[in-house]
Amino acid sequence: MSIFETIMLLCFGSAWPFSIYSSYKAGTAKGKSLFFLVVLLIGYLSGILHKMIYSFDYVIILYILNFCLIAVDTGLYFRNKRLDALRNFE
Repeated sequence: MSIFETIMLLCFGSAWPFSIYSSYKAGTAKGKSLFFLVVLLIGYLSGILHKMIYSFDYVIILYILNFCLIAVDTGLYFRNKRLDALRNFE
């Protein structure tokens, strides 16, 4: 287990609760990139698979946590996209 990998994952992960809160409160998908979110999900999934196959240690928990946080933000993207469409329909 690398302390630097742990610090990186903690730093990246600390931003997602704020992003989730902002996405929820904003109620719009404007300013969010689905492509960016999907690329991050793929990246964290790759990190999880790497830990499972080649280098299993407890850092996998941080990969899974970050993946879940981004998945929540992605879900909010789709919710907000639907809200945008409803507002534009009215």
